[in-house]
Amino acid sequence: MNQSQKPTAILLMSCPDQAGIVAAISAFISENEGNIIHLDQHVDAEENAFFMRLEWEVEGFKITRSEIARAFEPLASGFGMSWDLYFSDIKPRIALFVTKENHCLYDLLSRHESGELPMEVPLIVSNRMDLKPAADRFGIPFYHFPITKDTKAAQEAEEIALLREHRVDTVVLARYMQILSSQMIEAFPNQIINIHHSFLPAFPGAKPYHSAHERGVKIIGATSHYVTEELDEGPIIAQDVAHVSHRDSVRDFIRKGKDLEQVVLSRAVWMHLRRRVLPYENRTVVFG
Repeated sequence: MNQSQKPTAILLMSCPDQAGIVAAISAFISENEGNIIHLDQHVDAEENAFFMRLEWEVEGFKITRSEIARAFEPLASGFGMSWDLYFSDIKPRIALFVTKENHCLYDLLSRHESGELPMEVPLIVSNRMDLKPAADRFGIPFYHFPITKDTKAAQEAEEIALLREHRVDTVVLARYMQILSSQMIEAFPNQIINIHHSFLPAFPGAKPYHSAHERGVKIIGATSHYVTEELDEGPIIAQDVAHVSHRDSVRDFIRKGKDLEQVVLSRAVWMHLRRRVLPYENRTVVFG
């Protein structure tokens, strides 16, 4: 949160579309002397679904923070809402999972260090030791969990316990080259963010940029999404592309791809941290 800004409450909600939703919520805020500073909404006509992000200043609000949820519940129930309430001055606690590629890790840590990403990073987790020096450089505890087929379940159980111990609410896979099991995904639903190139399913495998170069593609891309049990098919948060040509080598493809991965992942994390992403079904509403 910018120090010049006052703390705010942020409401993310969805419900069946119907008349009076905005009026009722606005009245709830107004009657309790709240000052609304952002209100964004979306209606999915095909699904008859309503989505909204509303942000208001908590300074001067008649209801204390600890009582807002209880006070809002009757209104929410009346409209059949699914909703979450956050506060802008409470920084999410993020665990970064890595393997050996360092570009996304360094990008996130430098943005965090500069204050661009409003989060706390209590730990870095890896299945290898390659990036421990990076964690040491930024003064963040590094935890090594080597993963094999036989140890995966037990190691992930220990990882979950560690994340709970450190009160982690979001996991960011900063080029973590392991497929998460259902127990990890279920422990953090819509709270695990991944990044990968956008060549799937056309160019799978360990060397997608080589395959794409051989095929002569003209656009490369990156996708960041929430992790689900369907591999690389979770709700998309952010995407971007870069143009390439016959003049670009495989090395150029990889360089441009890494740049995209950094930008797209940091953008997705920023939107998640600012509570601008509302998942529903296997899609997201991303409020600007």
